[in-house]
Amino acid sequence: MTDIILLRLPAVLSRTGLSRSTVYLRIAEGTFPRQVNLGGRAVGWLSSELETWLAEQVERRDLAESGAER
Repeated sequence: MTDIILLRLPAVLSRTGLSRSTVYLRIAEGTFPRQVNLGGRAVGWLSSELETWLAEQVERRDLAESGAER
């Protein structure tokens, strides 16, 4: 079984360079991984989902730069 690693908001902001409001806006738009409720007001994000999202952003950039997304 794979270890589940949850990242709290400060780590998510640091890894992505996004602001808190942008993270929640993108979640509402369905373009960012959803948070996991940890109870009370605490939430976290699965590290694996965040890494996949980051890789997709790099892939999207590379496709755009190569002209394949036109």
